Amino acid sequence: MNHDDLNHWSKRAADWTRAYYAGLRDRPVRARTTPGETAAKLPATAPDQAEPMETIFADFEAIVPDAMTHWQHPRFFAYFPANAAPASILAEQLTAALAAQAMLWQTAPAATEIEEVMVGWLRDALGLGSHFTGTIHDSATTATLSAILTMRERALDWRGNEQGLAGLPALRIYASDQTHSSIDKSARIAGIGQANLVKIPTDASLSMTPEALDAAIRQDRQDGLLPAGVILSVGGTSVGGTDRVADLIRVARAHELYTHVDAAWAGSAMICPEFRPLWDGVDGADSIVFNPHKWLGANFDCAVQFLADPAPQVRTLGLRPDYLQTPGQSEITNFNEWTVPLGRRFRALKLWFLIRAYGLDGLRQRIRDHVAWSEELCAEIARLPGFEITTQPMLSLFSFRYRDDAETEALLARINDDGRIYLTQTRHRDQFVIRVQVGQFDCTREDVLCVLDVLRDLTRA
Repeated sequence: MNHDDLNHWSKRAADWTRAYYAGLRDRPVRARTTPGETAAKLPATAPDQAEPMETIFADFEAIVPDAMTHWQHPRFFAYFPANAAPASILAEQLTAALAAQAMLWQTAPAATEIEEVMVGWLRDALGLGSHFTGTIHDSATTATLSAILTMRERALDWRGNEQGLAGLPALRIYASDQTHSSIDKSARIAGIGQANLVKIPTDASLSMTPEALDAAIRQDRQDGLLPAGVILSVGGTSVGGTDRVADLIRVARAHELYTHVDAAWAGSAMICPEFRPLWDGVDGADSIVFNPHKWLGANFDCAVQFLADPAPQVRTLGLRPDYLQTPGQSEITNFNEWTVPLGRRFRALKLWFLIRAYGLDGLRQRIRDHVAWSEELCAEIARLPGFEITTQPMLSLFSFRYRDDAETEALLARINDDGRIYLTQTRHRDQFVIRVQVGQFDCTREDVLCVLDVLRDLTRA
């Protein structure tokens, strides 16, 4: 295959993409396949001779689409979405064509500088203070790991990277019991350990209380442990648990602890000023992460981390051997020093295309619609016989149950086998509940209210 062939097949792929999106509503949302079924359709060994692209593309059409769960389906209400607005898809094609490794300014000047500007655009769009700068990671997990590694080194007076953790004080990180499992993973990877991630119980509003956080920090100090940082949640994955950011940052500052706010999903909603009270006080944080790929329309992967002062994170993660120097340039930004991987994709291009193609007002309207439709659906489900709303909408996320745990679990299985919509479960207050999260980029009010039709149909008997 050469570039002339690429020209032809790119057009063919674009035609396939248009037809795929046009027909998504006619497909079941979740894949109807069994483990190993797709693998069995592939040869056991790679071909020695080149195969015609016509054959390869035909195999793609025959094997792949029906074995995929369709994340861009307008009735995907399961996990937080992984949006793919058309403008973002186009930018990703161009990013693939440029195929740059944007680890240094000199290896991709435009990628570096557009990233700096896009972080500024989003900072202002979310109403954050002008003191924040930042970078784009692959996912919130990497951003959180970067923040926790920074907490570790800052608390250890930068000795961990040089000496290793053996013989140094045991560190403690504090988070609510509503935080995402990526916090646990980061604590493990950072060498802090699961046992030293202190989960503070939440109150009726699903927030840590300042008193409980303060007491845990003081107790650990009395026990000879070393508090390192606090992770706050805004829009937790399970049912949207949200900490009272301002009050808890005040506690962290009183103990001189580094703070990181995980707003991976809910952060996108902050482009709408009316939702910003949900993270009141966030300007006092040291680090904030939100994922434009979750609710703003950017293709996965795209996680933006804002930093009040990048110096501690760069000191923690930066490493500049001779072969990564840029002769004659000492003050340029090399974003590989702000994150864990050395290699970096040109992720800022899709943000540039996305924001310009829809405008902040267009993106705001989508989020406002999703929130309003979620609230409407929640109110309608509450009226159905046998149904109970277990958590009220946090933006566009709420949960419900049907009769008891066994009935709820059985209903969820019927829902997803039915294929018209896709929902997932969680446990809340020791109950099995079903989550509904509205956020697919092109969904309509009718798509959202289809959930109501499915619930009625499957429980009518």
